[in-house]
This record gives sequence, C-alpha cells and structure tokens, in this order.
Amino acid sequence: MPVLALSLGAVLSLGACAGTGGNARVEPAEASGDGVLRVGVILDNSGDNAFLNAPQLAAAKLAIQDINAAGGHKGRPVELLPVHQDQDTAKQASDAAAAKADVVIGPTDSSHAPAAADILSRAHIPLISPANTAAGLSGLASGGYYFRTAAADVAQGPVLAKLAKDAGAATISVLYQEGSYGKDLSGAVSEAAKGAGLTVLPGARFKAGAAAEAARSASKAKPDAVVVIAREGARDALVELNSAGVAGSRIILSDGAFARYGSGLAPGTLEGARAVVPGQLPGAAFQAKLLAVDPALKDVSFAAETYDAVTLAALAAARAQDDAGRSIAANLVPVSGGTASSGAGAPAAPCLSYKECLGGLAGTPDINYDGESGPVAFDSNGDITSAAFSVYTFGADNNPSLSGRETAGHSG
Repeated sequence: MPVLALSLGAVLSLGACAGTGGNARVEPAEASGDGVLRVGVILDNSGDNAFLNAPQLAAAKLAIQDINAAGGHKGRPVELLPVHQDQDTAKQASDAAAAKADVVIGPTDSSHAPAAADILSRAHIPLISPANTAAGLSGLASGGYYFRTAAADVAQGPVLAKLAKDAGAATISVLYQEGSYGKDLSGAVSEAAKGAGLTVLPGARFKAGAAAEAARSASKAKPDAVVVIAREGARDALVELNSAGVAGSRIILSDGAFARYGSGLAPGTLEGARAVVPGQLPGAAFQAKLLAVDPALKDVSFAAETYDAVTLAALAAARAQDDAGRSIAANLVPVSGGTASSGAGAPAAPCLSYKECLGGLAGTPDINYDGESGPVAFDSNGDITSAAFSVYTFGADNNPSLSGRETAGHSG
C-alpha cells in the first residue's frame, strides 16, 4: 500500500479546529446502558475542507472493526451510527442523541464544539474531538462530557521556543496576528522562551493584510529569531519580513502559518525557516489498514486521533462494564493513563491496542492506552497531556520538508 502524505491543506485548517472540556468526570456512575455500544460521528467540514471528513470516517470504521475483532463490547458488536455530514453540527448532535449514541466523535472545527457539547452533555453523552485545538475550549462548560485527543494550540509554544534555542538564538521576537489564536499562542511562546533562558524582545501584532509596520518593528528589535504566529495573514507577514531584511533562517512559523508557499513568495524568502505541525505522520501499517477501509483515501489528517478516540471510549465502557454515556465519561481518564484519576501516582505501563488493554483491565482497574496518535493521558479538563509535533524546514523554493519531531507536555 502507498504511504499517504499528511495534507498541507489539512494543516492550514488546524487553526479552525480547536477544543477541550470542563472538569472531566471520574466519579462512579450507576450502570444504565442497554448492552449495545453505539458510536456517533460528527463530520462538520464542507467546501475546501471537506477532504478532512474521509480520514476521520475511515479511522472510526477501522477502530470499530478492530474492537469487534477483539470481541466487541461484552461480546456484542459495537455499532457505528449513520453519518449525516450534509447537516449542520447541532443537527448531527441532536440526531446522534435521538439514535441513542453512547459516545460521539467530533466535531473537527473548534467553533462548532460548544453547540455539539451543549446538546450532547444535556443527554449525558460524551463528546471526544479528534481535531479541536482552540485553547479556550479547555474551560468549556460541559459537565465533564467533553474531551479531545488533539492538543490545544498553545501546546506548541514550548516547541517554537525550543526551535529558536536549538538554533543558537539568545533573543526572540514574536510577530502575531490579532485574534485569540495569535494572542494565546504568542503568550505561550514568550513564557516558554523566558523559561528557556531566552531574552524576549518587543514583538508586534498585526491585522491580516496589514503587517508592514509590525514587521518593521520586529526587524528593528534585531532578534536572533522571529516567531510568526498567523493564519490567513501569514503570507503578507512573510512578505513584509523579507522586505524588512529578516532572513528566512531567522524565521520560525506556527502551525497556522505553515504552507507550501512556493512561487507565492520571492525565491529564497523562507530558505532555512522552520515550522511546526501538530501530530506525526501515522505509520505505514496503520495507513495500510486505513486504505483497506477506504481505498480512495488521499489524506490521513486526524485519522490517528479519531481511531484513538473511538478506542478510548470502548475501553472506558469495558472498564465500567456499561455502555451508557455517563459511565464512559467517568472512565475515560483512568483508561487513558491520565493524572486526574482517583488512583494518584505513576500511570501503568502503556498498552497499545484495544485487545491488549482489555486484557490489562482483567488485572487492574487503571490502564494506560497509548494509541496511533501517541500517549493521551487526559487531564482534569479532558485535555491530553502530551503532544507530538512534526518539524519542517523550508528550502530556497519556499516549500517545506520534514526535518524532525518534538514532543511537548504538561502535568495534569
């Protein structure tokens, strides 16, 4: 099977994909399920981002296929509910609740998470997003029914600062686009840089399409490295930095600013620049399994995170010996190896599949599932506590090539 490439277009959409939950539930719940574990999926992308739907759906199908091959839930097959991606997020959430979903995977777009969580939490159905990254969703009021297997945007702050330090920078400036993404991430970068012993020089914010003054200000400070945090305003900011004399080798890009710029920038503008992208390319074996589910698959964005979300939900149901949403929500932290579980201390040794982890549950109530996306370990907000990032370096043609990997984490 061919190895699929993580779509650069998918990476650009990550800024719109953000999330996390209110206080994660860990209290015991009285069994109330009907014996059949039903999984719903919300696919909320259309237009240019519609390609993100296919890998998530394929991964959900694959996870359920693997779970059922290992015996399903209490000997009965896990069911995937019909997907209605032509409907808006709220309607999909309502339909999932009406169809007696026990857990719902999605949505992709962070801005759609509150609507889905509101509907599903009132129905006591946990929502696990494989793609939400907005920092503000960590405080989403969901009664403990909102989780995500994707890291928040701010998790890349320490990685961006580390890239600067690893390249020998002693001083750093942050150039960021106005808005919550730019503001939150610029603060995370500055804090991490100071903690790493770097001097944070005056940075600047800008509006999309109006970055000239901010670029000149950043250049005037003469930093060793300039971190550019932007989305749709990224290209303009890079043009202005080049005009201000900032060499590509001094530039570090956040995930929202990552793209194949090519001839859209003057030759050499980004030569030596580096960028981070959340996640890592799934292994060839996992990709082959995805292609067996959907031979037409062209992209694997969020597939690993979706697979892990479904698997964690099934493991939570197995730990509870109950398929009801209340029970699943109450057991997601313990099966993820999270730090918010009642049994404090070091997590158990990782188990790497539903079948292996199911065997572990026979001997201990707390297991530690590490899946296709890596460690999860939900914290008390339903956030993952360890995040993997891919690092790219740009050539003279202003296009990126994979050059490394980094990991960032926080205590739960």
